Amino acid sequence: MGRVLHRLFPQSPPSDDSDHASVSIRSQRECVMTLTTRPTCDRPAPAPVEPPAPAARLIVGIPTVGRSSILTDTVKALVLQTRLPDLLILSISQESDIDRQALSDLPFPAIVLTGTRGLPAQRNRILEKLTATDLLLFLDDDFLMAPEYLQRLEALLEADSEIVMATGTVLADGVVGEGYDHAKGVALLGGTAPPADTSVIEEIYNGYGCNMAMRGRPIVGHQLRFDENLPLYGWLEDVDFSRQLAPFGRIVRSSGLCGVHLGTKTSRTPGQRLGYSQIANPVYLNSKGTFAGSRAFKIMARNTVSNVLYSVRPRPWTDSRGRLKGNLIALADLMRGRLSPGRALDL
Repeated sequence: MGRVLHRLFPQSPPSDDSDHASVSIRSQRECVMTLTTRPTCDRPAPAPVEPPAPAARLIVGIPTVGRSSILTDTVKALVLQTRLPDLLILSISQESDIDRQALSDLPFPAIVLTGTRGLPAQRNRILEKLTATDLLLFLDDDFLMAPEYLQRLEALLEADSEIVMATGTVLADGVVGEGYDHAKGVALLGGTAPPADTSVIEEIYNGYGCNMAMRGRPIVGHQLRFDENLPLYGWLEDVDFSRQLAPFGRIVRSSGLCGVHLGTKTSRTPGQRLGYSQIANPVYLNSKGTFAGSRAFKIMARNTVSNVLYSVRPRPWTDSRGRLKGNLIALADLMRGRLSPGRALDL
């Protein structure tokens, strides 16, 4: 049988054509491999995968000095919010500013930052913790929010990306009088009727520092900070920061964000130093372009006249005579060309 097959299909010696066919088949196989499986060395690098954007956090930041019991009441009141904060940041200057034990069982994360005393510096430590997607609400340590405040704030900022700062409607402000204790503040918050229309959004010149919310993106993107040349309580630091934010969007007041400012009188700037700041700070902010001249003049005139009147008829909760003395020292420094916000520390 083998001989028959050999006669029918004689084997021919290898030729160049068979070599070519073999190479061709091999090339086709290599081509197929290249098109379908691509060796690692020839495969193009995969497109970079963008990491997921961090989730937006609603942060409450509270700078505080020397009022640990008041701070404790204010922080515990946050538990009543219909939308709890994602993070609470407390900015202190020394350990006695806070009662850690009293705040150890909060139903949301909290961190404490310690550093230089002074409202602008303490606010800046909080800003350093922001990411671009965060929403931050600065509260005074004696500001009480209506229960739906945070929920409405989040909805407001999510609905309008042009808003870079929002402040609420203060139903009662103890700053203009003798102030309220916590119990009185709670009673006022529950017993004072909110605005009839809680959907009103009003354009304003600046936020009010006791309840001042802001968007993280322009702050992080442009490294905005409170001016630490304004010492101590940082008189008008909220105006200065508001005007830094103004080029990036809208600054508004919402009738739906309601609260009560206790206006606690403890641990506030002494009268003479505050009186100096009432003149020095507006002049300084006007010189740097964050406070209009007309506004600076009006606030200086109003405070000086008020201090004169209440020096004659003193109020027990305000050192009007000390403030007036500070006003006069500052005006004298202005005439001499030596006015500076930092000089308040020397008084």
